[in-house]
Amino acid sequence: MDFLHTMVRVKDLDASLNFYCNLLGLIEVKRYDSEKGRFSLIYLAAPGQLEQAKASFKPTIELTYNWDSEEYTGGRNFGHLAFSVDDIYAICQKLHQSGVIINRPPRCGHMAFVKSPDGISIELLQKGEPLTPTEPWVSMENIGTW
Repeated sequence: MDFLHTMVRVKDLDASLNFYCNLLGLIEVKRYDSEKGRFSLIYLAAPGQLEQAKASFKPTIELTYNWDSEEYTGGRNFGHLAFSVDDIYAICQKLHQSGVIINRPPRCGHMAFVKSPDGISIELLQKGEPLTPTEPWVSMENIGTW
């Protein structure tokens, strides 16, 4: 058995691509648009797994965008997506400066949670050993849920 992808439905494709690609750094590896079905599938991969994803489309995140408006609920019961990052403080700063709420700040230098524009929890984990706890993260309170 092989893990292939995780699918998340998105309401605003541009906002979601900005979040996943421009802010988190994922890369689009495949796109399928169905005129008849009125949907688009966009497969994204982490930079460190790009070659594998290009060859096999795994492991990827599949963004499903339905062209007709629909209301989606249940982002919290989905669980979360997890990514290891080179510098948790740098990615959290980039997200914060771009208006993304840091729901669970990286106070410990190891773990943080944010949410995508569609309410999907994203866990960020520091690669290797935790970074030395530092401000402003140490003093930041949790905001909302993750």
